[in-house]
Amino acid sequence: MENVRKRKSLPLGFHYTLMCLPGYIWLALFSIVPMVGIVMAFQNYIPTKGWFDSPWVGFKWFEYLWKLGDAKRALTNTLIIAVSKVILNIVIPMAFALMLNEVKQMKFKKTVQTIVYLPHFISWVILANIISSMLGAKGVYNLVRTSLGMEQFLPMGDPNGFQGLLIGTDVWKEFGYNAVIYLAALTGISPSLYEAAAIDGAGRWKQTLHVTIPGLIPTVVLLSTLAMGNVLNAGFDQVFNMYNQLVISSADIIDTYVYRIGITNMQFSLGTAAGLFKSVVSLILVVISYSLAYKFADYSIF
Repeated sequence: MENVRKRKSLPLGFHYTLMCLPGYIWLALFSIVPMVGIVMAFQNYIPTKGWFDSPWVGFKWFEYLWKLGDAKRALTNTLIIAVSKVILNIVIPMAFALMLNEVKQMKFKKTVQTIVYLPHFISWVILANIISSMLGAKGVYNLVRTSLGMEQFLPMGDPNGFQGLLIGTDVWKEFGYNAVIYLAALTGISPSLYEAAAIDGAGRWKQTLHVTIPGLIPTVVLLSTLAMGNVLNAGFDQVFNMYNQLVISSADIIDTYVYRIGITNMQFSLGTAAGLFKSVVSLILVVISYSLAYKFADYSIF
């Protein structure tokens, strides 16, 4: 009887909290505790003196960042690459999902869906090497060019087109995965809406325009809201594994800039200041996007 009473006295949800405890511990150790290092952005950090004895300099490093041409270039590149990825990773997967949804042969539909979904599971370490090999001097791309009597061209070393290469390969890698989300959303649209539209004389195009696309708007708003927090994340893994000194002027982003000055050049305070600036801007964008989604689409994530 005593054991039964003890069990009944446990707070509601205690077992669920206990089940999530390892996740809480992981979050605290790897996401919350390291935030103490933010103080380096306001110090002239000296490793031998540590956080407590390093001299405080206030906003010196943030002011210094605005005077650096490299920092402005990294910010510009980040915005161009990240915003392009956000837009295309919404538009292209949605268009693909709409086209795939019109396919009636299920076997072909499932096969195509599986094929385009597979690149999502390939890491950028592997994929970057594959792309470099294909576009290199002895790769398939240049073999075809030389066989057609054209001169060799190295896209991996062209600063003018490298941003397009980064954006294109990222969209190619992720659009199959993102399309699954839209395909799932399409199954939630009531068939009665299509039947009513057909009775009113609407063809497939009209049904797509007035039934399917409005039905996908909540999903688009959700994904856009979530993507706003990653506007300044242009893809460190991809860029770091694909860029080189020839294209650094157009490929250097905030993350690679922080890595280069903070880790490689051991300018810890400056690197921390750049990373903190990025995080603060991302937080502001998340709050703004959440407010806009609730105001104009009456949609909330939580």
